Amino acid sequence: MRLMGEYDPALTTYVKGATVIIQTPRGQESGEILCESTADSLKWLVDPTKGTIVREATLQDTQCIAQNKKLEARAINTCCKFSEKRGIQLTMVDAELLFGAERLIFYYLSDSRIDFRDLVKDLAKEFQTRIEMRQIGVRDEAKLLADFGDCGKPVCCNSHMIEMPPVSMKMARMQKASLDPAKISGRCGRLKCCLRFEQDVYDQHQQELPELGSLIITEKGKGRVLAQELLSRRLLVEFEDGRRISIMHSEVLNVSAN
Repeated sequence: MRLMGEYDPALTTYVKGATVIIQTPRGQESGEILCESTADSLKWLVDPTKGTIVREATLQDTQCIAQNKKLEARAINTCCKFSEKRGIQLTMVDAELLFGAERLIFYYLSDSRIDFRDLVKDLAKEFQTRIEMRQIGVRDEAKLLADFGDCGKPVCCNSHMIEMPPVSMKMARMQKASLDPAKISGRCGRLKCCLRFEQDVYDQHQQELPELGSLIITEKGKGRVLAQELLSRRLLVEFEDGRRISIMHSEVLNVSAN
């Protein structure tokens, strides 16, 4: 699982992109230097992890990381085999072996709670390390495994998003996006997170524009608001003489609820 946090470099300077070995509350892990820790960078992190940088990865460390990746692939197959043998219904998503091998974490999907006690014993005996079973949701699965979205860019949840706030169809309607689920759903099968990114702007414009059905006064006369174009801040207005004209919000002189 991708984690971001602030780590003490212990007076050593590291370049961006360097692979390092770090000590975290979970154990010894490998990571990548993203940037220098500043007040501006920290404000983007929600509940960041803390720890210390032990060293820049050596050739031996890099080989160990590659070996761990191979073991993770075997661990997934082994867990699937053991769970099937014990009649446990789950969908295995990923496995993560910490650099120091203190812990092997399995990420899975399941519609119900599962008693893993016997399975954990089997896995601990097989891999000789502490086993952790972590249930995740479909959005977490995409965060772990997805690569690129329909836009051609890396999926947001696996590149820069720390939290994944809820997204609703109301947002899609307000933004006049397609209401076809196939077109507005992400790799996880849920509504795309990018619908949330601009929502604050739409909400602000909606609060500032006259409500639908409200009466307004302009230099062209008195009329009723029939529709709003939020981003362009335009209003479709029906005037008393039956004319329907699109006007800018700046042309509104006064607003009445009736």
